[in-house]
Amino acid sequence: MTQLLSQSEPAEAWPDDPRVDRLLEVFRQRQGLTVMTAFSGGIDSTLVAAAARRVLGRDAAPAAVGDSRSLPRRELQEVRQLAEQLDLKLLEVQPGEQLDPDYQKNAGDRCYFCKTHLYNTLQQTARTLGITAIANGTNLDDQGDHRPGLKAADEADVISPLVEAKLNKQDVRDVARLLGLPNWDKPAAACLASRLPYGTPVTAERLEQVEQAENTLADLGFTGFRVRHHEEVARLEIPLDQFARLSESGMRERVVDGLKAAGYTYISLDLEGFRSGSGNVTLTVGES
Repeated sequence: MTQLLSQSEPAEAWPDDPRVDRLLEVFRQRQGLTVMTAFSGGIDSTLVAAAARRVLGRDAAPAAVGDSRSLPRRELQEVRQLAEQLDLKLLEVQPGEQLDPDYQKNAGDRCYFCKTHLYNTLQQTARTLGITAIANGTNLDDQGDHRPGLKAADEADVISPLVEAKLNKQDVRDVARLLGLPNWDKPAAACLASRLPYGTPVTAERLEQVEQAENTLADLGFTGFRVRHHEEVARLEIPLDQFARLSESGMRERVVDGLKAAGYTYISLDLEGFRSGSGNVTLTVGES
């Protein structure tokens, strides 16, 4: 296993790799400034936060997580543990997007309103603390999918160090593995609201139902999955190589019982398996 580099080591101790050098240079160019990373606990923002911490120092490179109802409680706990492991100064903020009717109606631009609230909250926090800039974990590959949140980042003048360093998703994973970051192979995650079809209003009750259902699958050892919410129907997207687990003794019954306990009447398995961004297939050109 790759050993996690001590945060007390100088930046020069990081692996000799041109991708690492490019990322560190992004922050060297901001030496003397303070940069707050919008931190989700995913591998992208983790790498950004770690690089900022390495070059600028702990106090000048805080990480901030938006604690909203669409963030699973498991994810929030992982964020806290990760920040402790990496010796990051963690800030927890409440963006309040769930109170915005434009967010609640869950149109194709839901992420825009969510990220707008997050970045506005981070900007307020930055002004209070005298922080110079806000960074996110956007990488080169993120510019292809339907991502209204990128517009919100542009409007808030958020910097994207991974894009500046010309790193795509595979680069991020490679570099994170070289550095021994504990979540280098963590599957991509998304907020709970992404489990609702566009047009289905986002409510606390629906998010809690999805979270309870996904906790059931996680407790049973499934990984890299989604529970797509279709009111009384739960549509399970699990990786194809985990389909066979449903045939194990008692497993199907435990899945069904757990999801019915969460409030679903019908439990279906999507035969196409897990597909990141599968909810976007229903968007029209005008919505995207």
